[in-house]
Amino acid sequence: MSSRVPLYCLGLLSLCAVAALYYAALDTVNTLSPQGCRMSWMSPSYVLQSGFDRSWTPLASRYSLWLYREVGWEGHEVRSLRGTPVLFIPGNAGSSHQVRSIASSATRQYYSNPYEVSSEFRAKRLRPLDFYAVEFNEDLSAFHGTTLDVQKEYTLRAIDYISSLYPADTPITILGHSMGGVVGTGFLPHPKIAAVITMSTPHTLPPARFDRRIEHIYSDNMKILLNDSTPILSLCGGATDLMIPSESCILPETKGSQVYRRTVFSSALEGSWTGVGHREMVWCHQVRWRIARAALELGAASSPQARGVVLDTWLRDGHTLPPTYRTSTSSFYPEGAHILPSGLHLSLKNPTGSHTYLLPVSSSAAEDHDFMLYVSQGSIPPTSPHNPLPLRASIYGCDNANDCKALHPYVLKLIPSPSLGRTFPVPDEGSDESEGVVVFQTHVPTGIMNIAVRIEDADGRGWVVGGFVPNESIVVHSGMMAVFLSPISTDVSSKALRTNVRFPNLLANSLIVYKTKLRISGRCVASDSLLPPLLQYTSHPSETHFFPLTSNSPVLVHTHASAPFVSSCHTRGFNFAVFTTGENSCAVEHLELSIDMWATLGRWGVRYAAPAASWAVGVVGLLLHDAWKSAETAGSVPSVASSLTTFVRKRLPVTLVTAFVISLVPLPSDMWIGNQGELVFSAVASMTLLVVTGLVTVSWWVLLGLMLPLKMLAKRLSSTHSTAPSSRGASALVSLGLICSLILLVVPWQVGFLGCWVYQLYRCASFQPMPVVPDAVAIPLIPRGDEDKEDQHSPQPSPTPATLVTPTGNSDMQNQQEHLLLLMTWLLPLAAPVLAVWVRTLFTAGLTTPFNGDHNVLYVVPFFVLVDPSWGRSWMWNWQVGVRNTSKTIQPKPRWTMLLLVAVTMLWGARYTYVVFDAATIVLGCGVVAWVMRRQW
Repeated sequence: MSSRVPLYCLGLLSLCAVAALYYAALDTVNTLSPQGCRMSWMSPSYVLQSGFDRSWTPLASRYSLWLYREVGWEGHEVRSLRGTPVLFIPGNAGSSHQVRSIASSATRQYYSNPYEVSSEFRAKRLRPLDFYAVEFNEDLSAFHGTTLDVQKEYTLRAIDYISSLYPADTPITILGHSMGGVVGTGFLPHPKIAAVITMSTPHTLPPARFDRRIEHIYSDNMKILLNDSTPILSLCGGATDLMIPSESCILPETKGSQVYRRTVFSSALEGSWTGVGHREMVWCHQVRWRIARAALELGAASSPQARGVVLDTWLRDGHTLPPTYRTSTSSFYPEGAHILPSGLHLSLKNPTGSHTYLLPVSSSAAEDHDFMLYVSQGSIPPTSPHNPLPLRASIYGCDNANDCKALHPYVLKLIPSPSLGRTFPVPDEGSDESEGVVVFQTHVPTGIMNIAVRIEDADGRGWVVGGFVPNESIVVHSGMMAVFLSPISTDVSSKALRTNVRFPNLLANSLIVYKTKLRISGRCVASDSLLPPLLQYTSHPSETHFFPLTSNSPVLVHTHASAPFVSSCHTRGFNFAVFTTGENSCAVEHLELSIDMWATLGRWGVRYAAPAASWAVGVVGLLLHDAWKSAETAGSVPSVASSLTTFVRKRLPVTLVTAFVISLVPLPSDMWIGNQGELVFSAVASMTLLVVTGLVTVSWWVLLGLMLPLKMLAKRLSSTHSTAPSSRGASALVSLGLICSLILLVVPWQVGFLGCWVYQLYRCASFQPMPVVPDAVAIPLIPRGDEDKEDQHSPQPSPTPATLVTPTGNSDMQNQQEHLLLLMTWLLPLAAPVLAVWVRTLFTAGLTTPFNGDHNVLYVVPFFVLVDPSWGRSWMWNWQVGVRNTSKTIQPKPRWTMLLLVAVTMLWGARYTYVVFDAATIVLGCGVVAWVMRRQW
């Protein structure tokens, strides 16, 4: 009992670790990326497109197509088509009704009042939108590649049907949520598709990697994303999205190409500035109205370039200049301008009227300073909040002759302006369309003597602040080991409008969460601070996060720039920028950076949950290797409990060290744990292996609990008579043929594997010792009275130890079958997702639904041979005994195959989960074939 104490401790430790990882991941939404979304409201109605029937596609009996109408806004004839078509494609377990939030916003923007077109859209001659949505009956498409193919086939025919209802040159905009974005990307290029907007779509890494067909779909989509000319924009929710890792939402880079690809995180989306959950992405008001507005204007765009301009206008993250920005070439003479003393900032609270202000450029400012301007609630054309004040600002550079020309910025974007004393983002409310501060930053050209700021149409609301800021950053060269050992800090004392701090050597990886502490001098008071200190954290060209710094409480920062199993060029370095209007009462003095381990653990749990199931198969493979080695050398198979105890006490320490060493090797991102040799992640593999070993132990305890009632049931049903295996060979062949036929024609192979597992569980629970006749043993006949007396007195062969299996042999076979049960138990989660898809589809489409690619009987035949008493009661045992008894000849050893399974599982199983079941099938299949061949020989 004392020898198994480490085993019990490890099992309990693993359960505690899983619980901690789970709660750390859930806490992410509250501590790392809180959500501030306003609920959207609508008055929906749905019109079934009955004309899209089986004459268009045989899938019409399984799926359906609907047209959305906003009740009370679009007229009384809901079936009439009024404008440009938009097709919404739902994702995994999604519904066509999810289109209602975006469709309702588009209607209520186009119509200022019921049945009354807004003057803005009437002036632009824009047409309304007809929102269609495909209904997939909540299919689980994330787990099954064939389901994705079927959905793509149906959607293609739906596009043809929709196109038939409109003039020939009418474009269609595609909106895809989650896996719907994968479907919408998969049929590009298409002559009718104008643009694709995806929401929370995992473009580069499948969220569930149990099906080989999904990998083929993703491989084909990657070629489309890199080469097709159709504009594609991907909206990502960030860490708030707990259903997919948002690093997979980032579109691949197409450097040097004219192909339009944009990735926009909701935390950087102008006017949103919040993390958005996976399901919330379709109804979050701060996001949905911008998608609707972009869709409205895409209908009038006639080229991919024009459509890219529309997308960049309404779905901006501020990392590039506005697409409609134009630098004025006309001259401006600032007559009657207000000249500020050198070195002072321009600060206007509640300005009125139209005025021009001149800021002299000193010699130092001309060399290493930029000019920066803030405009609150107004505009620096073309950038502004959605409903701006009349206040407008323009910036010019003036030479000696006061000839002023417009300056070209390298930063022109909208940033949030959080209110003092309120949480940011505000829960269940978020930001308003009219909120925000426009930021303008430009280099000071050579020869410029004055910067002219022209204020127009101010009405006493808003404010304007401008001045010169250093164009150099504070650079902190500390590396990763330094920040892990102790916090790193730097002084950032500055009254500048913007202060930059760079960390070029620190990792920008989704597995790490940094804790940032900033010391604030004085106390931020709402009456004194126009813009209290605002921290901007940037780690990727598409990802930015904003944090108000109104107290000395720490800030948690994270990134999706790089991650396990995802190739990225942005693995190191990130920037901090502190925006402020420079009041003396509220300024940042000091910055300290460290690792937040609780939030970091939450990131690990989300990304290594599926790989843990794959590695568990590798651990069981090592257990089988050691058990079969004992059979070959000592002639006995230990029990599963003994194997686990021996493994934990002797092999596990060596395995943990080996895993640590392998993690130091710079392997490709799709191998091992995807850390590419980073030293700080080298312990992740060992920790994962330790937890997985404990989970394997716990799973065996669960199996023992399941077998206990089955054992009691088997005793009551023990009246059945056993039959010799030789007499059941024909029936076993018939059973195998029937099962294979059923899998080929009706059910997927996963159903057959589930049946094998259930039978193996019952078989192990009801095992009873019985003599088993091994292969190639002659049983003498009993002579009859009328037979030759000479035959009766002839010497009869006596049973030898190799003839009948002793009770010890029965125990060995029982132990071996339990080892195989443990292996099948950990293979079951790899087959269960597709099994769930099949069961779910039975309720929506019946048995007629094709499951192409899931009727391969070779996946289940080895397991059928293993669990059927006529075939597999002692096949591996006889092979092992044969190896042991024929040591003079070279024999293939079954434990070697387990090492192959372990190698494949550990190296590739974390990324390509489906290869684990493939490898197990091949390894056990080869064992069955070798046994049959040996039996024939």
